[in-house]
Amino acid sequence: MSHALCIGILEGGASYHTFALADPRFAPYFARKVYLPELRAADLDDLETLVVADRLHPGLLRHHSAALRTFADQGRTLIVLGEVEAHTWLPGTHWEARPTNFWWWLEGADPGVRQRSPNHPLWQWMTMPDVTWHYHGFFYPPPGSAPLVALEEEGQEVGLLLYEDRVSTGGRLIVTTLDPIYHHGSNFMPAATRFLENLLRWVGSG
Repeated sequence: MSHALCIGILEGGASYHTFALADPRFAPYFARKVYLPELRAADLDDLETLVVADRLHPGLLRHHSAALRTFADQGRTLIVLGEVEAHTWLPGTHWEARPTNFWWWLEGADPGVRQRSPNHPLWQWMTMPDVTWHYHGFFYPPPGSAPLVALEEEGQEVGLLLYEDRVSTGGRLIVTTLDPIYHHGSNFMPAATRFLENLLRWVGSG
């Protein structure tokens, strides 16, 4: 069985979730689609990786946080996409909001997005243009996490937009501020589609 077929996704039934999950580029990666309001821990038993879709209801995620953390503690991979208040239910991470500049590329601005850990396996699949779009804030991750995409302000790193954490649980957390499913499903921000596809290709590669 392909490693990719052991990936599931936790989704909320929003139009952008439905649109993205029906896309043939992404659908083959998801062995199971789990509707967040009806989540049972048993729904996750045979999955190796779970993607927590962006823009899910944070209150529901907090309600189910024990099941999600147990999933990771059992040596599995939990991928947490943006705008889900991850800092309120994931271990060890802190968040700082920033105003969102949706039009930085039209203004000729430098958004301050920077590559980190260039030898990390992610970068065999991902390019910097895939991760360089607007952001809503940044994380201070747990010590020992692998930084992947950082945000700089006035030449100084202030936090991370994407990181991999193998220290806070018995498994792996991949956490980002980016919300690619929303943007792909809204037909806004082509880089978001590339980001999601390449993220799944990396994780699905084993």
